[in-house]
Amino acid sequence: MKPMLRVIAYHMILSAYGFWLPNDPRGSWSTTVRRYELAAFGPATKTDSTQSVAHIPHDQVSRRAAKDALKYKPVRFTGHQAKLIAEGFAVAAKERGYVFYALAILPDHAHIVMARHSRPISEIASHLKARATRAMGDAGLHPLAEHRSVSGRTPSPWARNSWAPFVRDESHLRNAIRYVENNPVKSGLRRQRWSCVSRWEREKKTTR
Repeated sequence: MKPMLRVIAYHMILSAYGFWLPNDPRGSWSTTVRRYELAAFGPATKTDSTQSVAHIPHDQVSRRAAKDALKYKPVRFTGHQAKLIAEGFAVAAKERGYVFYALAILPDHAHIVMARHSRPISEIASHLKARATRAMGDAGLHPLAEHRSVSGRTPSPWARNSWAPFVRDESHLRNAIRYVENNPVKSGLRRQRWSCVSRWEREKKTTR
């Protein structure tokens, strides 16, 4: 029987609608293609990589064609919407006791480094997206508000799935925090500071 691997945190990535498709040629975290309009571009490209695959050489024409076939235009969050998303994440954290070590909200996805929690990671992702969506909706800034149905339902501005590699040791955690903190700057944005983020402190080792 294999020993249980230690998990101390997660590096979660929540994608906006249309940012990363299930059959992206670089790989994805999806096992199926659920949308009819995307099926013509091939099956899901599930990858188990814990590293970014964003810069892998691929057929960019095919990827753009698939995005053009989406039912709605890919979502891109504004700066005001990013602030509302952070407020929604903060509400979720208060409700369930999540501890965030780093947070970066970009126009088409969000990075979160958070402490391990007893709740399943898929439920945490759904909870965060729900509170962020509500915050934008309450402010009248839901990205897909114009597509509200006659029954009053508005499409989610988030991709269906999320990606959350496990962080297994302190070195990995430091690297994940550094990566997320630097991510906006690498994308040409300002460095971000959010009040819902707690400073991570290294575990103190005791000796006898």
